[in-house]
Amino acid sequence: MNRPTGPGLGERAAALLHREPGDSAHPLRADAALAAGAGLLGAAIAYADTALRPSALGWTLFAASALALLWRRRHPMAVLAAIVVCIAPYQLLNNAHMGTMPIAMTALYTVAATGTVRRTATVGACVVAIAITGMSFNGVHGVFGVFRTSGWLVAALVLGVAVRNSRAYVAEQRAVAARETERKLTEERLRIARDLHDLLAHSITLIGVRTSVAAHVLTASPDRLDRAAVAAALDSIADTCREARAELRTTLTVLRAGEQGPLSDEHGPLPDLDALADLVRSAGAELTVATGDTHVPPAVGAAAYRIVQESLTNAVRHAGPDATARVRVETAGGPVSGPVPGPVSGPVPGPVLRVTVTDDGRGAGPAAGGSGFGILGMRERARSVGGTLEAGPQSSGGFRVAADLPLVPRALGDEPMGDEPMEDEPMEDEPVERTA
Repeated sequence: MNRPTGPGLGERAAALLHREPGDSAHPLRADAALAAGAGLLGAAIAYADTALRPSALGWTLFAASALALLWRRRHPMAVLAAIVVCIAPYQLLNNAHMGTMPIAMTALYTVAATGTVRRTATVGACVVAIAITGMSFNGVHGVFGVFRTSGWLVAALVLGVAVRNSRAYVAEQRAVAARETERKLTEERLRIARDLHDLLAHSITLIGVRTSVAAHVLTASPDRLDRAAVAAALDSIADTCREARAELRTTLTVLRAGEQGPLSDEHGPLPDLDALADLVRSAGAELTVATGDTHVPPAVGAAAYRIVQESLTNAVRHAGPDATARVRVETAGGPVSGPVPGPVSGPVPGPVLRVTVTDDGRGAGPAAGGSGFGILGMRERARSVGGTLEAGPQSSGGFRVAADLPLVPRALGDEPMGDEPMEDEPMEDEPVERTA
């Protein structure tokens, strides 16, 4: 039976180096262990030097310098100064010169790992200068000994700077990953918000229209009540309510799942082209689908469905009672064709799924302004899959919405420019003046 293995020694060492000094669960315990380790290593080196084995005073200065490392994390500069004060007489008394090297390197490393490059360079230059001066006055060190000691001190400084840069890089990568995660969560919340808007706006609009039909039948000719028409209107309202409730439950399930982990599209409400027939039938529109055997990505199919849904909602609301809406979904190899007034978003290269929704309504005249996001939402739907959308009145009357949704994923940065909504762009609740 295979048992899960924990991180290896290398991984634990890397995590220890990349951890910020203040993130340790027991900083004093960690510093005590480090001070003990550096002290024992230095003591072993000093004791091994039989010619220059430290005296009692030398061991006292040695122990004091090692003890100062307990406060290296909180006061790195003060600790380094205290260690220099202890090591200077230790060296001048001609004790084992390399014995204090682990302690000095630990203090220098701490200063370099926790400070700026300027401070590290300044402190390092001062410490190396003091060491060289002391060794020169001592008279027992040759050129090789001076370079050896200076090299160890500089190596500790370089290691500290490298660890500090590595920690900064890791922190930046974590911040970038956190921002990317937050961006994906925000996009998912916006997608769900658009789903809720499209669902509720469409369903409530259809319920309102069918309720008006039932009320008209009941009040227009009470002596000749058309029970079949009333029953059909009420059944249609019930069906719309059931569909809206089911999709709303799916959307809320995604929201609840997001509280326990990252949201993903695979759990979201992704209607496709197969659901267009019921949608168009419920709105009393005409549907033509000419996609053949072309594979339509799920995200593109969902975007097409939502664009058609919002377009039909606007048509039911603004085109008039006698208007006929027509929906055409087809594959094409180029940009939207035909005169469509309004801001041009730019062509979409390559194979596309072309969605066109038109109506022959004449408009119901200006209405009270609203704050809806109909066309803005449809435009964002198209942009979410790298496509474009244009909407505006037709010269022959009525309204036309045309979208090109690429069937091949597009690289980041290939989105067409210029399709940001204008400040005075018509919204869902702001009917566009339709001319005959």
